Amino acid sequence: MEWKTILLGLLGLAGLYLVGSFFVTPVKYLGRLLGYAIVGTVLLVLTNLAGTLFGLHIAVNAVTIFTAGLLQIPGVVLLILAKVLLL
Repeated sequence: MEWKTILLGLLGLAGLYLVGSFFVTPVKYLGRLLGYAIVGTVLLVLTNLAGTLFGLHIAVNAVTIFTAGLLQIPGVVLLILAKVLLL
């Protein structure tokens, strides 16, 4: 093998690594965001199930889902306090 072939092969591998990392990073963040949304939805559904005993209902929409998903239990408490005190 000539040294030019080896050099071109190494440059090809480096280019493949750069292109691969460019496409993997957004997917990683999108997966994390989807995980937060799932956790938020579960927390809101559980809160609404428990809230039926007290007449409390929190709307399930994108803002409340991501608030509950990102902040988790403190986020749900914040949503409950906002519902009780402000609305």
